Amino acid sequence: MTSSTRLPFHRDNSLLRLSAAMQRAQQKANQALAAAAEKQAVTPAPFILPGINETARAIPNYIARSAIFAPVRRGWRTLHDETVFLEGSNILLKGSGKQLSEDHADIWMHAMYLQTTALLGEAPTINRADFLRGMGRPTGGSAYEWLHEGMKDLARFSLCIEARRKDGSVKYSYGNHPSTRVLAMLGGFDYDEPSGSYTIYADPRWAQIFSNREYALVDWTKRLQMRHDLSKSLQRLIGTSSDIQQKYSLNILKQRAQYTGRMRDFRTSLERSLTELEALKVIAEPRIETAIKGHEQAVWTRLDR
Repeated sequence: MTSSTRLPFHRDNSLLRLSAAMQRAQQKANQALAAAAEKQAVTPAPFILPGINETARAIPNYIARSAIFAPVRRGWRTLHDETVFLEGSNILLKGSGKQLSEDHADIWMHAMYLQTTALLGEAPTINRADFLRGMGRPTGGSAYEWLHEGMKDLARFSLCIEARRKDGSVKYSYGNHPSTRVLAMLGGFDYDEPSGSYTIYADPRWAQIFSNREYALVDWTKRLQMRHDLSKSLQRLIGTSSDIQQKYSLNILKQRAQYTGRMRDFRTSLERSLTELEALKVIAEPRIETAIKGHEQAVWTRLDR
């Protein structure tokens, strides 16, 4: 009497081939959904952000929570190559280019605000001196050079981002599949020397990332009063959550700030920034305490904008 011996599940060639085929089918389906989402997103749509005005700016929550922008020192900056800045069950965010600073965040948020003032499908044009004044900056040779270099850095920094809904379906996906282009922080710009004006091009896909109010509102007046870059960084983070009581471990805050020095030095900078944010009435009762699990955490009460 003969008997056949079946391979264990993980060694059954037929099942392995079936599993591989299903994975390929799922991958193709994801790529098709991502391509369809991109095709829909590149169609010109009104860049409308409720709550944004002359005294408020906006930044997508995923960008604000990540270290895409960070309070790094001027001068040498890390060169990223598809660095993972944020990863979770519903988000994968990677970036390539020189590390962006809080100065870049100011330029970018102001450029996006100007996009809301343009007509559908048009690029806003603004005098460079007016651009600087809108950010509370002085005008002149060095300031103009600072602005131009910042615009170039933003145009060179690209993102790969994929966001999913709670049910796991793709909300939008840019740069993670061969069928979709990477997303530049700034689509590009033209500078007209005789008039000293910039024409700013924002990729229309940003409108989808901002959709459904998935962004933090930033009090622009208070931001322009901040002396410390870490304060600006924390202001963006605070705005991503509607929680009144907010807590973050010092390790997470240090990593997000791209701070490579000693923890005790970072803590000193953090305490200084928390004091500044409290004085500007962004938060109340800030403190650093030991959590139940033993790690140090920063705690504060968020105040209404």
